[in-house]
This record gives sequence, structure tokens and C-alpha cells, in this order.
Amino acid sequence: MKQVRISHSTSASVSRRQVIAAGGGLLLSGALPARAQAWPSKSIRIVCAQAPGASTDATSRAYAEYFSQRLKVPVVVENRPGGVGMIAAETVARSAPDGHTLLVTLQSQPAQAPVLLKKTPIDPDKDLVPIAAIGVGPVVAVVHKDFPVNNLAELIAYAKRKPVNVGNYAIGSGWQMQLAQLAKDTGAQLNVVNYKGTGAMLMDLYGGQIDLGAGSLAGLGGGLQKGNVRPMVIVVGQRSQRLPGIPTWVDAGFRGPAYEDLAEMNMLMAPAGTPASIVEQLARMVQESVTDSAKVKQVRETLSADDTPLTGQALQQFIGRSWPTYRRLTRDMGIVAE
Repeated sequence: MKQVRISHSTSASVSRRQVIAAGGGLLLSGALPARAQAWPSKSIRIVCAQAPGASTDATSRAYAEYFSQRLKVPVVVENRPGGVGMIAAETVARSAPDGHTLLVTLQSQPAQAPVLLKKTPIDPDKDLVPIAAIGVGPVVAVVHKDFPVNNLAELIAYAKRKPVNVGNYAIGSGWQMQLAQLAKDTGAQLNVVNYKGTGAMLMDLYGGQIDLGAGSLAGLGGGLQKGNVRPMVIVVGQRSQRLPGIPTWVDAGFRGPAYEDLAEMNMLMAPAGTPASIVEQLARMVQESVTDSAKVKQVRETLSADDTPLTGQALQQFIGRSWPTYRRLTRDMGIVAE
């Protein structure tokens, strides 16, 4: 197969059956570890796997404000993009599992890292605990305002004649795999350039260094309003009133796992071994934030996101469907990170 290469512990008095820490498990006993009872005992750090300007960053900062209000401790955000999200993920996974260091990442990054990278510093399936996931709203592909196409069909026709420079906001994103599938299905010539987040990609897109990019409305909304970019197709999610007349892949006649099954979410995670009581409290706060936090509501409005946060068993079921799909498609397409 031709490869598509992209340049660029509970206390001793508590039994293991009393606490299931992995995956937001349920508390099976009233007994709690002493450290869980004292949480939080200091400031909390949220490590964000993308750079400022992305929905992940906006979500991280909204969580930080709400968690700080609820928990009465400072909550700070640290951006550590790169390495298919593994720079941030490793920082969190190697931290004490006490609820004071958390990760916010695009869920596609821990899904993809084991197959995109020759060697990962951690095992995302074992070294991190998923807490909650929240949607990013529609992800839309846009072209530079002066790019000479008016719709997706014209874009594809242009790319068959001449290479198109395309920005990818994160290695391993669903967008990256859709580009590979689109090139395979249509013969479009797509020169993919990887960035560490939407913000850096948009600087080049607005400046005309690249022709095409994609992102959430948190990053792209301002550019769309000012006319710096024009929408072509919704690549993840459903049609949006914010994007009248813009089709989804399926609307445009493209079907298959790459076009239909690659959901994207911002996922809150913690180091493996984090007490279940802390995982559950954080999951509850994420669920409550969509109605109780003005900042979270503002971010979701900007994103045009109206989903219910996934926690507990629903989150585990989502991961069980989504992550194998990402990994299978990556292997099938021969996509690797260099």
C-alpha cells in the first residue's frame, strides 16, 4: 500500500473493589481514600493539547474559570501542543493521579497517536482516564477569500488540475483522513501542511500562504464574518444555521467511514489511578457547566454546539466506537507522522 506521508493508589485500607478509577467508573463503596476527601488541596493545572485559537483552548479556559469558581482554588491553563497531542498527554499521564493535573485534548489525538507515531511516550488507552467529552460543533472547510472557486465541486475540479495547499490543524485529525480519502476518491492534488492548532494555520490561510483549511467556529467564526475565508463544506457535524446553504460531505454525495464516522470532541482526561470520586465530581461539573457557566455557554454558542456532554458509560461506548475507526482508517490509508 502506498503511504501518504505528512511532513511537518488508593490507601491500603481501601480494597480495589471499593474504587474503580478507570474510565469514570462507579463508586462501589462508601469508603474513600484520604486524598480524595481532601481534594482539591492546591491549585489545578489544565494542560491543553492545542495552541491558543482552537476550540480546545477555548474549552480549557472556560473549564478553568468554572472549576475555580466551584472548587475555590486557582485553575490555570498551560498550552503544550505538538506530537499528536502526546506532549500534553505525557505531561498529564506522568503527573500524580490526585486530580490536580488534567488534560484537555481533541479526542482524535489519543485515538490516533498509537498508529501515527512509531513510538508513543505513553499508552493513551492505559495511562489516561477519560472523564468527559463535549462537542466542538460543526467543523467547516474554508478557502482563502481570493481562491477562485465557489463551491466544493469547483474546488475538487481545480485540485484535479493544480495542487491545492491545505492546512491541517492537528496531525491525526479527522480532517486529515478526509483529505486522504478525498484525494483517493477524486484524484484531487492536496498538499497537506500540518500545524500545531487552528490559530497558526489561520495566520497562513488569511495571509494566502495556504489555500484551504478547516476548523471549528471558535477559530473560524471571526474570519468568516470578516470575509477573510469562505465556507465550502461541513466536514464534521451537521448542517448549521450559522452556515446557511453549506453542505455536509453526505449532502455533497460523499459517503463512507472517513466522511461519516469521524466525530470530533474536546475530551477532559486525568492520569490513570485518579480516584473515582474525583473523576465523578469533575464529570458532574462538566455536565453542569453547560447550564451553570456563562463562559462555557458562550464557548458553546460560538461553536454552535448543542450536544450533551458524554460521561461514564456513554463516554466509554463512544470511545469504543470512535477510536478503533480512527486507527483502522489511518492504517488502511497508510497515513504516518514524520
